[in-house]
Amino acid sequence: MTNTTAKSSCPDQTQKTLCRNPFLSIKFFVFCHGLLQLSQLLVSGYLKSSISTIEKRYGLSSQTSGLLASFNEVGNTLLIVFISYFGSRVHRPRFIGCGAILVSLAGFLMSLPHFITGPYEYDRSVASMFSNTTDLCQPGVLGSWGNLSGANCTPHAAKENHEVLLVMFIAQVLLGVGGVPIQPFGISYIDDFASERNSPLYLGILFSFTVIGPGVAFMLGSAMLRFYVDIDKVTRGEVQLTNKDPRWVGAWWLGFLVAASLVALSAVPYFFFPQEMPKEVVSGKESSSKKSEDVLSQLRSRSEHLQNLSLTKFIKHFPVVLLRNLRHPVYLLVVLAQVNLSAMVAGLATFMAKFLERQFSLTASLANMVIGAVNIPGAMVGIVVGGAILKRFQMSLRQCSAMCVLGMFLCLLLAFPLLFLGCPTQKVAGVTYSESSEFGHHAMECNLHCNCPEKAYNPICGSNAIEYISPCSAGCRAVNINTDNNLVLNYTNCSCISENGLEGFAKPGTCGTSCSHLFLPFVVLSCLAGILASTSHTPSFMLILRSIQPEDKSFAVGIQFMLQRVLAWMPGPVLYGSAIDTTCILWEKKCHRKAACRYYDNNLFRQRYLGLQFFFEVGAFLCFVTVYVILRRQEKEANNAAETKADPEKEKLAGNSIKSPESKV
Repeated sequence: MTNTTAKSSCPDQTQKTLCRNPFLSIKFFVFCHGLLQLSQLLVSGYLKSSISTIEKRYGLSSQTSGLLASFNEVGNTLLIVFISYFGSRVHRPRFIGCGAILVSLAGFLMSLPHFITGPYEYDRSVASMFSNTTDLCQPGVLGSWGNLSGANCTPHAAKENHEVLLVMFIAQVLLGVGGVPIQPFGISYIDDFASERNSPLYLGILFSFTVIGPGVAFMLGSAMLRFYVDIDKVTRGEVQLTNKDPRWVGAWWLGFLVAASLVALSAVPYFFFPQEMPKEVVSGKESSSKKSEDVLSQLRSRSEHLQNLSLTKFIKHFPVVLLRNLRHPVYLLVVLAQVNLSAMVAGLATFMAKFLERQFSLTASLANMVIGAVNIPGAMVGIVVGGAILKRFQMSLRQCSAMCVLGMFLCLLLAFPLLFLGCPTQKVAGVTYSESSEFGHHAMECNLHCNCPEKAYNPICGSNAIEYISPCSAGCRAVNINTDNNLVLNYTNCSCISENGLEGFAKPGTCGTSCSHLFLPFVVLSCLAGILASTSHTPSFMLILRSIQPEDKSFAVGIQFMLQRVLAWMPGPVLYGSAIDTTCILWEKKCHRKAACRYYDNNLFRQRYLGLQFFFEVGAFLCFVTVYVILRRQEKEANNAAETKADPEKEKLAGNSIKSPESKV
């Protein structure tokens, strides 16, 4: 103990050297922890920013990619309960460091599939080193589509796809396990050794990193997806795609390498921090060192008390506390409201970029930029505003619930129009534009002589504003190429595209959507709805903390996070992914199985995706309304009880005053 006091007061040169040691400074720990949390969130958030690209690259359905996105919660949920048990009895900085190394390993593992699989293959209009064929209409030429036929579907190819998924799922489990000690141990370590005055500031800084992190992850995704996926395997001249081409796959793996490297660097300092450091000294207070002594001794006695509680007793005690809290109606309803909001956020974070790509024909890079620069900062503003209002007006529990109700009601008002702000499905010959018109019948006749394979996918936009799956399906027999960059300018002699009785032409890429004017209103409304929903974040936490027994606070918060993971973060992305898959109208076929979706019914996609968001928002709103009704009734009962209790006392006091001899004087 004498050493600790000496370190705090620094009376001689030796102790001054100790004072200059950054690993004995809680401020330096806060800096390191902020950096670690940011880089950890980069790893977990980056997957969500590149999920549609990974789907396209490895032929995954949205349900599979949703399961992948939620799998890191499995390892996290299994271990999170034990964190409250091991709390202060372990060397917390080292545990955080080990967790960070696991997170870093998970990040590197996530990028591994790129290095163990061959180069990305896509249908081409121009012969290249990858393909000696073209996907133009070639009458009478059979077998020229070898690279697109089932011939390349060897047992090795099927095994390779399974290996990719296995590696990614293992990486996600490791990510969940590694993330378990980082936030809880970091917060408790800061709370124990920071001064009472600075502790809220430090925790606020950390909390801001947890909010900023996902935004930075989406911005990183936006930057990396501008590079071609095989940037390390092919030269720029060999890439015959632009990032606006529907076949384009960005360098999804590059962001994982960047984020994992940052985590690895951030992990290093934690192995040099002590298990216990001197309590932070607040200048101008002479009793600081003594206070530091007292706090440390209390901490040690608490730690010894925890060590006396065996793990089996702890596990037996946990269900008792769980049931006691779940019987509390306010606590249960607020947690259910937060589960609804978390499920909404899970779907928003995982598939919003894909939704914007498909609905408004955006590139993956631009969709990520919109989310990272608009939606996530909007949610951050909402949280800050909610906390500021709470602090300014010193709200009661009923007022907190009223604020949550108001925020969710306004959010619903703004979210409802989003269901109608979107684009219709583009006209695609043979897919969405076939049975209902004469053209569809003509389209089937006009390309029969081309022997087009079903697997062909190289969308083009005809001069008649109809989209075709490939130049072959449009009956195009010639292609014009820009010799400078080897990119296709247009396709001509297309038998399926007729204008004034003449064969038409087509441009590479999709026809896109004709409702780009709706994109800005959609972004503004969704951002405002997010801000309003986020204002309920802080008041709902206050409802939880104030409505339960003080000794159960840490358990209650732990249970709340566990329920959010089990009921929202784990099933949420899978539920959204399954709903999105039901709106697919043309699947890519890979080794005779469904792979990634080529085309969606845009109206159904919008209705089911945003319908789920709206459903969860309504669920949260109804939970908050019920909480408000319960608290209002409790408040009335408390007031009535106080009045009835006060009345007899008044009568008794009045009777005494009449009978008292002094009153007669």
